[in-house]
Amino acid sequence: VPSFAAACAALRRAKRDLAEILSAFEFLDRASLVLVNAQLKGTEDPLPETPAPFYIVIETASSSIEGSHERARLDAYLEALQKEGVALAGVVGRDRKHASKLWNLRERISVALKHAGAVYKYDVSLPTEEMYDLVEEMRRRVAEKVAAGAGEFDFSGVSVLGYGHLGDGNLHLNISSPAGYHPALEAVVEPFVYEWTAAKRGSVSAEHGVGVMKPNELRHSKPPAAISVMHGIKQLLDPKGILNPYKVLPQSGGGAGGPSLLSRSKL
Repeated sequence: VPSFAAACAALRRAKRDLAEILSAFEFLDRASLVLVNAQLKGTEDPLPETPAPFYIVIETASSSIEGSHERARLDAYLEALQKEGVALAGVVGRDRKHASKLWNLRERISVALKHAGAVYKYDVSLPTEEMYDLVEEMRRRVAEKVAAGAGEFDFSGVSVLGYGHLGDGNLHLNISSPAGYHPALEAVVEPFVYEWTAAKRGSVSAEHGVGVMKPNELRHSKPPAAISVMHGIKQLLDPKGILNPYKVLPQSGGGAGGPSLLSRSKL
């Protein structure tokens, strides 16, 4: 698709045209596709003659054995998107193997990132129409450092990628750094990511949860009163702090809250 706005338009039409058979609606940017093809064997651009800044990957569920009716609806959906200029081109999986190959272009981005080197990963939820703005803002911040010239860290090799579950408003923001992790780079990323997300009334943790990495960032998504209530419930049900310890809640002076935790988001 030619833009992120077009990807959102495709989602709206999918909800209308595919409705009950729509089971997943994913997006990835061009940088993500290029990375997968560069880092992983057996992958290729499914539409090499039509490079685009964004790609969407759709999965449907069939209610019949052969799925012929669902296939016809998917073909009609793609045709409508192209006719309206929402999609530049498209391909529908010929069979299970081909469909799996297409799906893996989105599914294996995280694997490709690991092959590329150090990566700062963020899993946030945002208003759908504004999800990709965070990626663009992060690229701008990195570009400013590159333009500033030599310093304690070389930002020229840093790339920012965005992909995720468009249907759920869930963005996976990734800052790839082949040169490795560095405090100067982390200072550009944090706490900006959390503050920007909070300003959009999003959540600093989406599908992967708060876990042990983000308890101290929970304050960006929950007010102090809510966190206090959460601590109270935790203390009531788990006074010794032995159930899933040291996760989700920030330190509250010991007890069920657990020890102090580092809330670094790089994986």
